[in-house]
Amino acid sequence: MSQIGSITNKVLSNHKQIIERTNNTLGNDNSTGNFSAKMEKALDSVADAQKIAADTTRNFELGLENDLTKVMINQQISSLGFQLTLNTRNKVLSAYKDIMSMPV
Repeated sequence: MSQIGSITNKVLSNHKQIIERTNNTLGNDNSTGNFSAKMEKALDSVADAQKIAADTTRNFELGLENDLTKVMINQQISSLGFQLTLNTRNKVLSAYKDIMSMPV
């Protein structure tokens, strides 16, 4: 039972870290800024998440990192960020094409 308790505590700790990191990345930023600055910040955060995932994966492979759940969670965060970025790009490109095909 103690192993289950320690695993549960690790998962809850990682869950809290993910929530804190997400809030820091996305922010509760209600300031008015331009779209390009917000997109640049979002792309930088996705790049940072990918770097963190690559570093933790490399450290796990080298035996420097022992927490597999941390590695997997960082990989999922990186993957979700990339998918969101890709879907956003596709929507913006689709909107651009729609606007360009409108008759003047």
